[in-house]
Parts: sequence; structure tokens; C-alpha cells
Amino acid sequence: MRGDAAQGAARPALGRRALPAWAGRLGLGLGLGGLALGLAVFLGLPLAAILLKSVTNDAGWAGLSVLAGIVAGDGFLAMVGRSFAVGGVTTLLVVPAAYAFAYGLTRTRLPGKSALRTAALLPLLAPSLLPGIALVYLLGNQGLLKSLTGGATIYGFWGIVAGEAFYTFPHALMILLTGLALADGRLYDAARAMGAGPLRTFATVTLPGTRYAVFSACCVVFTLTVTDFGVPKVVGGDYNVLAMEAYKAVVGQQDFPKGATIGILLLLPAVLTFALDRRLRARQGAQLTGRAQPYAAGPNRGRDAAFLGLSGLVAAFLLLIIGVAVWASFIRMWPYNLSLSLRSYDFDNMDGGGWLAWRNSLRLAGWTAALGTLTVFLGAWMMEKVPARGVAARGLRGLAGMLALMPMAVPGLVLGLGYIFFFNSPSNPLNALYGTMPLLVLCTVVHFYTSAHLTATTALNALDPEFEAASASLKVPRLVTFFRVTLPMCLPAALDVARYLFVSAMTTVSAVVFLYSPPTVLAAVAVLNMDDAGFIGPAAAMCTVIMASSAAAALLLHLASRALVARTQAWRRPAA
Repeated sequence: MRGDAAQGAARPALGRRALPAWAGRLGLGLGLGGLALGLAVFLGLPLAAILLKSVTNDAGWAGLSVLAGIVAGDGFLAMVGRSFAVGGVTTLLVVPAAYAFAYGLTRTRLPGKSALRTAALLPLLAPSLLPGIALVYLLGNQGLLKSLTGGATIYGFWGIVAGEAFYTFPHALMILLTGLALADGRLYDAARAMGAGPLRTFATVTLPGTRYAVFSACCVVFTLTVTDFGVPKVVGGDYNVLAMEAYKAVVGQQDFPKGATIGILLLLPAVLTFALDRRLRARQGAQLTGRAQPYAAGPNRGRDAAFLGLSGLVAAFLLLIIGVAVWASFIRMWPYNLSLSLRSYDFDNMDGGGWLAWRNSLRLAGWTAALGTLTVFLGAWMMEKVPARGVAARGLRGLAGMLALMPMAVPGLVLGLGYIFFFNSPSNPLNALYGTMPLLVLCTVVHFYTSAHLTATTALNALDPEFEAASASLKVPRLVTFFRVTLPMCLPAALDVARYLFVSAMTTVSAVVFLYSPPTVLAAVAVLNMDDAGFIGPAAAMCTVIMASSAAAALLLHLASRALVARTQAWRRPAA
């Protein structure tokens, strides 16, 4: 009896044999090392390749002479000024409008908040060329509202600004919604007790509390505008900007050093704004403490009516752009025969890629969502939940964390250019990947890695560390705990990441436009090719198909999330 008891006490709990400490350290090292190596190969080396290409020419090493020659070229500095002017004006228009919209959704008793929020986020489902196509149908040379412009043309500065405003608005809105959602009601009670009016309270409490979110929104809008070539491609006319010049240099002129140099110039503002944003966020203190009281907006009919009118105007603009593009896709022959027809959806009988492009995009989005979500959560789990013991392990974790944040600072156009110069090099042993679906999947995962990673780390940090401690005391391997406990508990966030990656893969064009081959052409690239060929109706139709596919996938993942959470996570529901 005593011998049996002693033997049972010495036996590991649940009959499991504890893994040696060196095995856990080796597994963590291999996992973080593999993640760091993957990000280095598919992010760091392409960026190094584009930097090398910008200082070489056909004769070899050229140093800064390539950059100097491009900068000294006719009209180049003016083109830089035009790019920054478009980015600045778009930012000045979008960020205040998005702030007011987000304020109405979070700080007022606005009716129909769900419908307004849905309308505001719809542009996320569309490729960046859609607003340009819709503006052509509205205000082009044969547009519906051409008579209202007094002879002015949509092609040029204001056309680009209007299209980029549509494209960047939901990105700014999501950042500002997060910033405005955090509010300590005690501050507003104190302001009212001291006799501060609504405007003074806004200037002294609300705006200072959201200044970091405002700065982040400005950085995102400016960077997305300056580095996007979809809208300028459709409505830019002769108003040339940097992103469009980089695209023409590579695709049209085969001038790779020029394309690389412009890519480096496009990378600089993105890196600068990213670094400033990270520095400001590091200095930001906690906005909510354990003693904070939730903020509840009081009744105010005048305020709610004003924000309803403003939000309604913004939502109407967004829905108008989408509605015109969808309606135009069913027109038989614009503007001579406005009867409805499915003629524009006969993709196989026109240039662009046909229905194969749509099927390829579904494959790309599916693989990106599946592999990307698993990679992101495993990587975030190793960084946040697995202790790193030793200098080497901590250094590897720091390197992987730094590389995980880098994609946010790299515009898609720059990443795509880097992939050309690195993977299309005959001397590269990975050259066989160029033009294949696996490379498109890897590029897309890397492009959108940072946002997904931050979502995963936020969800993981919300879990109590006691879960890992309990599994360790029961001798359960950490990887088993991850798949059986951690990942199921983070299921809503995991499905959010999958939805984000799927929709982003369906709509992206800037990073993959240089990487596809005829068998792997994508739907968003097909829109670009159709517009080049003059098939603007079919281009609108393909945009409609992309939006419908993205919306269907997002809805299915949302319903799956609700069903799985209700079935497997009853603990999330409040007790009766």
C-alpha cells in the first residue's frame, strides 16, 4: 500500500511524462527562429533587393547617381509635390469626417448606428480601383452628373482626392472608433461640475484623449493615399503621381532602377510616420484605470440630429460610389443603351483573365486566411505566452517581434517591387516560386501580417496566465494547451483575423500586380487589365463580384463565429 502510494506520488500528474527542459527550449527556439527566418526571407531580403537595385544600373554599381538622375529629371520634384498635395488634402478631408462619424457612433444616441457603421465599412470589401470607375460613370466625359460640373473634368487632382477619400475612409474610421471607445465617464462628470460646455469639454477632454488615434489615422490615410496607384490609374489623367510613375516605370518602361528608386522614396514617408506613431504610442499612458466609470451619452436632440445629418451625408457618398459601380456593371452599353444586361459579366470573352481570375482570388484568399491565421496566432503565442529563458531566446523573441511589426511600415507597392527584384533573379534558388500561387499567398500574408499580429496579441494578453500555469502543473505540453485551450478561447479573434486576411487578399492589387503569371492572374488585377483595355463595364462587374465574394465570406465567418462561440463558449454569456 505504502509502496504503491509512494510510486503514485512520484508519477507525473494525469500519467503524463514531463518533457525535458531542453526540449521546450529547443521547440521555442525553432518556432521563433522559423518565424523570424520566414519574415526575413519574405520581407527583409526583398527590401534589401529593392535598395540594391536603386544603386545599380546596367553597368553595375552606380551609387546615388541613379537617384540623383531621377530627382534631377524634368518634372520629378513637381510630381513629388503633387503626390504630397494629394495625400495632404485627402488627409485633411478624411480624418475630420471619420472623427465626426466615429464620434456619432460612440458618443451620441444616434439612431441606426449599426446600419451607418456597416455602410461606412463597405469600402473595405472593394478594390481601390472601384471608386475611380464609379467617378468616371458619375463625372466622366459622359457621366451622369457631368452637366453639374460646369465643364470641369473629374480627371486630375480632385478626382484622385475623391477616390482616395472613399478608399481610405474606413481605415481611418476603425482607428478613431477604437480611440473614442475608451472614455472615463468621471472626466466628463468633472467637466460638467466645473461648468464646462460641450465645446470646451470636447477641446479639453475628448480631443486630448484621442490625439494618438488622430495621429495614427493621419499617418494611415496619408501613406495609403501616397502609395496607391489604383485610383490615379483610372482618374488621374495627366496628373502624374509617384505611385503611378513607379508602376509605369516597371510595367510599361521596364526601367527597374527607376522603379526601385521611386519605391525607396515611397518607403521613406511610410517608415517615418510608422516610427513616429510607435514612439507616440510608447509614450501614451493607460486611458482607462480600474476605477474608471463607463461613459454614457446623455439625451440631446440637437446634437443627435446634427451628427445624424453629417453621418448620413458621408454614408450616402460611400453608398453612391458603390451603387453606381454595381448599377453600371449591369448596363448593356454606356451611355447609349441603359437597359439591364449580364453582358459585362461574360469575362471569358474579353481581356483581363476571365472567371479564372476570380477562382484564383478565392484560392488565394482561402489559403491566406487559413495559413495566415495559424501562423499569426502561433507566432503571437510564442512571443506572449511562452517564457523565453536565456539571452539567446530573449534576443530571438525581440528580433521576431520587430520583424512582425515591420510590414505595417512597408506599402504594398514597395513590397511587390522588392519581390520582383528578389524572387525574379535567376541567381536566386527561390526563383521557381515567382509567378506561382504559393508566392502570392506568402506575399499577401506578409503584407497584412502586422494588423493580424496585433489583433492576436491583444486577444492572447486578455487571457489569464493561470491557464498556462495550470497546464504546466498537470504536465500538459504547451503546444497541446495552445490547440486545446488557448486557441479555442481566442476563437472570436481568430475568426476576425481570418476574415480580415480573406477580404484583404480578395481586394489587394498593389503588392501582387507584379507577381502573377497568366495561370495565376487575380480578380483585382483583372480589373486593372480590363480598364487598360477599355472594358470599363466589365471592370465594374469584376469589382462587383469581388465585393459580393468578400461580403459573403465575411458574413459566413461572422455566422460561424457566433455559432461556434455559442456552442463551445457558453461561459462568455452572462449568467441569468
